[in-house]
Amino acid sequence: MKQINGTKTIFVFTACLLTMLLHAQNPIVQTYYTADPAPMVYNGTVYLYTSHDEDETVKNFFTMYDWRCYSTTDMVNWTDHGAIASLKNFAWMDKTNGAWAPQCIERNGKFYLYVPIHGEGISVLVSDSPTGPFSDPLGKRLIVDSENVWNDIDPTVFIDDNGQAYLFWGNPVLFYVKLNKDMISYDRTIGKNGIVAVGMTTEAFGAKEGRDGKMRTTYTEGPWFYKRNNLYYMVYAAAGIPEYIAYSTAPSAEGPWTYKGFIMERAPQLAFTNHSGIIDFKGNSYFFYHDQDLSKGQGFKRSVSVEQFMYNTDGSIPLIIPTKEGVKQSASNLNPFKKVEAETIAWSEGLKTASDSKTGVYVTKIDNGDYIKVRSVDFGKGAKKFTASVASALAGSQIEIRIGGVDGELLGICEVNNTGDIQNWAVQSCKLKKTKGVHDLYFIFRGSEDNLFNFDWWMLK
Repeated sequence: MKQINGTKTIFVFTACLLTMLLHAQNPIVQTYYTADPAPMVYNGTVYLYTSHDEDETVKNFFTMYDWRCYSTTDMVNWTDHGAIASLKNFAWMDKTNGAWAPQCIERNGKFYLYVPIHGEGISVLVSDSPTGPFSDPLGKRLIVDSENVWNDIDPTVFIDDNGQAYLFWGNPVLFYVKLNKDMISYDRTIGKNGIVAVGMTTEAFGAKEGRDGKMRTTYTEGPWFYKRNNLYYMVYAAAGIPEYIAYSTAPSAEGPWTYKGFIMERAPQLAFTNHSGIIDFKGNSYFFYHDQDLSKGQGFKRSVSVEQFMYNTDGSIPLIIPTKEGVKQSASNLNPFKKVEAETIAWSEGLKTASDSKTGVYVTKIDNGDYIKVRSVDFGKGAKKFTASVASALAGSQIEIRIGGVDGELLGICEVNNTGDIQNWAVQSCKLKKTKGVHDLYFIFRGSEDNLFNFDWWMLK
């Protein structure tokens, strides 16, 4: 590299850092640590179910109490629906940790959330809505006859074209059951009391050498099962620790499986575990995974990321490189002329979300200099006014409304006055410089103290 003077070096470094921040999309959630992504497409919306690594870990292990949900219609702005289920949903057991990788599926207007509880096997919750509330229909675990309940983790569910539903799971081997139409029981006439053990051959799942020198399959855990163009795919965490992502294909849901290779190899920002999910949405294909970039290398504090990709013409999946930029182009533009939840976020710095029964989910823990970025906002023929629902026990706070960056063009400043209490909501507004077209919109929060105010929704007029 050509040597340049110190001032110019600082300028170039700052410019590069700013460019990275402006275009950063991964990880897609910054307010919490999220892992084990399970995307579901329903009625033109992607619902993403995740596990949740707590900010404070216990004994340097996975500390996980609940499951969260996020949704998007454009793949770049994600709306936080909060913790939609937790270990407290299961009154029959007293586990206080171990809310591991979930997956949700819809059938006949009901939503079935399959969840592994570390040391308690796999259970199921049911709701009338993709965002809950979920309830326990069984009062016991779903998978009841496994030989080793500690290995009953990472369920993946799929309904075939003929209506037959399958639930796969397992570490370090793979099992499945054929779910009945009620989705909360399964056919007990096959396998061992209903549970079928998949043949773990190297032809089916690849080969790796174990520590004892013996050859084993690459399959480790975290299966993701789906069908595309009459070909069945099993995507999974592979090759032990640290984990890669690999896949196998089959002509039927029950095999035989053929190993196809790696989808994602190792990279510095990846955690020692990985877990994937794949969907098609609005004509594009997306690969979800988790990394440790947000926590700066703490493998027990992971975050969900996503990459757009294209299948090869033969249906094979290319090698996917994890990036900071993630999805570069939105699937559709955001309409700001109807109420937008403040927790609809493309990128944020320094914030949290919270919820209550009256308000729902809202943005909180807002300090001076924190910000929210919303991508691809369509100002149409021009917006002249900004309106927001806020709650504050302080006076003198502000929301700067900018486009193009945290230091981009200033459209207006909304004064956030004291509303009487941090939970006492009021609508406050300001004029905007008339702006047309599609822009990335930034809300930069200003004030002299911490925890300035809460922010529920906004819209333009």
